[in-house]
Amino acid sequence: MTNDELQNLVQKISQQDFKRPFEHQAMFNARLRTTGGRYILKTHNLEFNPKMISVPEFKAIIKHELVHYHLHLMHKGYRHADQDFKTLLAHVGGIRYAPKLAISQHYWHYQCENRHDIFRIRRFQVAHYRCRQCGGRLQLINRT
Repeated sequence: MTNDELQNLVQKISQQDFKRPFEHQAMFNARLRTTGGRYILKTHNLEFNPKMISVPEFKAIIKHELVHYHLHLMHKGYRHADQDFKTLLAHVGGIRYAPKLAISQHYWHYQCENRHDIFRIRRFQVAHYRCRQCGGRLQLINRT
């Protein structure tokens, strides 16, 4: 999905669910990591995490950010704790929190002389450590 397609989708959702036009920019920001999107108060633009496109709740994330947008422009409570925000979010079917993405984390696989498997996130020097079960010497097998 390109930024132009995202812009059209946000405008369509805004018109259908909020009955109000979206008159600012919607774009992807690859630097967003843990959030689905954000509303920028100064420019009134919306930014979305491009990794969230594949999530089934992506339209609900767009609705969440549009709730911030429309409430702020109407001078109502646009923050998460405000009752106006909670009411409108429930009315349009947005989600409160972005879903967790599967984090691809690499593990180092070690094995001792007696075939005990050890998995670690950080690599270490095998000469400095021993197996905790049997005290055998460790050997690096591979990175998974």
